[in-house]
Amino acid sequence: MKKKRILCVPLDPVHDVGIKIIRNALAERGFDTELLSPDLPLEDVVQRAAQGSYDEILVSRTLGYGVAELLGRFVDLLDAAGVRSRSRVTLGGKAITAELAAELGFDRGFDEHARIEDVVAYLEGLPASSGASAVVKPKPDITAGYSYRVHDARIAAALDEIVDKLLRWTEGKSTPGTRRAQLRAGIFEERDPSRRAALLDRYLAISDPVIADAFRNGLMPKGVRVVSGEELSRLKEMLAGRHQHRPVSLRHAGDRPLFFKFLGSGCPVMDIMHAKVCERWGVDGFLLINPSWEARYEGLLEGTLTHQNDGTVTSGENIRLVRELLEPSTLLTVRAHRGLNTPETVLLAGHAGADMTKIDLVYGSLGAGTDPARLAVDGVEAIRLAAQFTMPFDIPGNDELSGVPAWKTLAGLLINVHLGTRLGARAILKPLFCYGPHIVINRLMEQTFVDYNAAKILALRSIVDCPIWPGEPIAFMTQTEDRVQSATASSFHAALGTALKVDAMTIASTDEAYSRGPICMASRIDSLQGLHESARFMGTASVAPTAAVDAMTADMQRKIADVLDRVRMAPDLPTAIAEGVLGDREDGAYPGTFGKGTVA
Repeated sequence: MKKKRILCVPLDPVHDVGIKIIRNALAERGFDTELLSPDLPLEDVVQRAAQGSYDEILVSRTLGYGVAELLGRFVDLLDAAGVRSRSRVTLGGKAITAELAAELGFDRGFDEHARIEDVVAYLEGLPASSGASAVVKPKPDITAGYSYRVHDARIAAALDEIVDKLLRWTEGKSTPGTRRAQLRAGIFEERDPSRRAALLDRYLAISDPVIADAFRNGLMPKGVRVVSGEELSRLKEMLAGRHQHRPVSLRHAGDRPLFFKFLGSGCPVMDIMHAKVCERWGVDGFLLINPSWEARYEGLLEGTLTHQNDGTVTSGENIRLVRELLEPSTLLTVRAHRGLNTPETVLLAGHAGADMTKIDLVYGSLGAGTDPARLAVDGVEAIRLAAQFTMPFDIPGNDELSGVPAWKTLAGLLINVHLGTRLGARAILKPLFCYGPHIVINRLMEQTFVDYNAAKILALRSIVDCPIWPGEPIAFMTQTEDRVQSATASSFHAALGTALKVDAMTIASTDEAYSRGPICMASRIDSLQGLHESARFMGTASVAPTAAVDAMTADMQRKIADVLDRVRMAPDLPTAIAEGVLGDREDGAYPGTFGKGTVA
């Protein structure tokens, strides 16, 4: 085919970078291109265009005062010289729109976000892309490629003994939570209406009266209502056929780390709308957070439900709706790590198509959490269910925010990982990047926020071959209510995580980080824009700890081993938690009480 001849015209006093980039890209694709000097008089440009046999004339110009009149005059001169009858004329630059280009007499207009592929498609007569196309990405697997082998022999022996004791202790025990999960599974599988009704009666007999009232009488807990069919149909109608417009990548190179955000506005419809915007801004996955009152009630509601306070109600229908309307490649994890419904939550998440769940037998048993004995039985059953549904589970280390030293928190994470491996489930370590109370009191980050956070990652890597996902979220307690500062703090911590080659990170919205009211979409975008700029600025460069990190890492690994040795000396894990081995009252931690006395 005959090569198209293209004249590239920078009608600008100084700004010719864009047209040079386009000219080079077109030349690489085989086009016969010619580039004029910038800021030539219009008459000189028209004379050159009239003398040459150009198929296309590409004009670049930054808009400003009087520029529209200049561009309109240029088109008139081309027309008078007979150029328009044989050459198409295209305009591109900042603030240019297709509508403005057409109004000025150009055949096509491209703005500053146009891709070279769009320009080439236009020049070759192919359908021009609007930039709004479906983003097709493979669904990532955070746990792929990890062996879960424990490298440290002393720690491996301690973890084996701790897990052996825990499994012996839980054998033959049940709770209302494990029994309800079994009944729910039966309800899912049973097709006979009378038998399903009998199973539901047994389920409600061991549920809180508030939950039973909702099932039997339609009386929802305060602040909860059913989302109407009309609301759902309008939501789906609005999203139908819509795709991400100019999607952003939060990574400048490679496919790690993945970035996650929280959902849990109380309303699944609002969650979905926030999620769709965040997907466009490069978010790879979401954590669906439940209301705090669910931790206190035995039993879970059903139906597509909205709630006027924070935390989205855990129901199979809510999870399924969110999963259905996210992009197929987006990961969804459902929180199940504390409260009286851990096994059932994992069951619902698995049935509804969630990709991951969240379980931590230690942190979930501390503070305003679940009785250690209750969560031991529930947690083991939940991890078995996670394995059944091939759902990895992450292990939040947020007990550090109460004042628990990092080595105690990390020891607890490792127990969960080893238990998961024994039960056939794949776990994900979740150390915190934070400025927690123990760090502040002991001045562990006086010189830099880099070293101590890095030491946690390096210590864990030296112990076990397992994915690492700092959360929940990164930069906790380093943000303020100033949105610029909050986004900046998150972006710095994300740069550190990227340099340490972690697998994923959780990012808080700028208002969410300070907890001063409802989460708004603008605040979500603030934090993501900070990440985007940080990733571009750092590129493939690295954030390096100082020499002090080596001593911190060695000290962290030794102290983790010491804690695990103390846990292995206890009769079982619930006793070790109750005795404060993994966080005591001096640390600001104490055994949880929800479900105390319910283990049978």
